[in-house]
Amino acid sequence: MAKLTILRYPDPRLHTRARPVDSVDARIRQLISDMAETMYAAPGIGLAATQVDEHIQLLVIDISETQDQLHVFINPQILAAQGNAEREEGCLSVPGIYDKVTRAERVTVRALDENGAAFELTAEGLLAVCIQHEMDHLQGKVFVQYLSPLKQSRIKNKLKKRLQETM
Repeated sequence: MAKLTILRYPDPRLHTRARPVDSVDARIRQLISDMAETMYAAPGIGLAATQVDEHIQLLVIDISETQDQLHVFINPQILAAQGNAEREEGCLSVPGIYDKVTRAERVTVRALDENGAAFELTAEGLLAVCIQHEMDHLQGKVFVQYLSPLKQSRIKNKLKKRLQETM
């Protein structure tokens, strides 16, 4: 398995809208495996294909502490959303930055699994937040876009400075 490169905000490729997956084949299953390895190594709890420069509707999530409960969502759609909750979020594409975002507390999602089988899942709490966060990536949206323009500007400048220091 290969560890993939995670795009860093403000990389413009993070704003690309993902297209649906036509068929779940060996290439998609390999990408799922590579994305899971990349997410666990980062370490993170969710990763969208957009973040690894694959602009297809695919996400992997594992909120377990033991990293053995991988959820795969291909062509996910939110069918229902209830309540509101504010939680602190972070993102593998925006390293070291955390801020509060308000999202639905509970969502019902329909998707395909790693074998191409359709399923529905109702999630709440952290899993619901993670699903919504990762699905935003598929629409070309990064969580910092929920923040004020001033905070967005500060984050961009901070990350650009950090990048320059590593060169």
